[in-house]
Amino acid sequence: MFSDSGKIVVVAGLITVVLGLFLMNFESSAPSRWLNWMGNLPLDIRIEKSNFRFYFPIGTSIILSVLLNLILYLVNKFIN
Repeated sequence: MFSDSGKIVVVAGLITVVLGLFLMNFESSAPSRWLNWMGNLPLDIRIEKSNFRFYFPIGTSIILSVLLNLILYLVNKFIN
């Protein structure tokens, strides 16, 4: 009924939802402290003024992109 790529997208979406719920429920516990580096890397641009806030997380985006590419590469390696 579903193609293989469709199944992968559905599973990835479910994992994302579960991870999001986990992070929302345990915000004050240990796992949230593991993610304190996100948004505070040297290449993250943050401009805050009295009535203006601009945030552009370049460094965090690069790190997450590398991690996701590595994970997808390993998943693809094991599937094929």
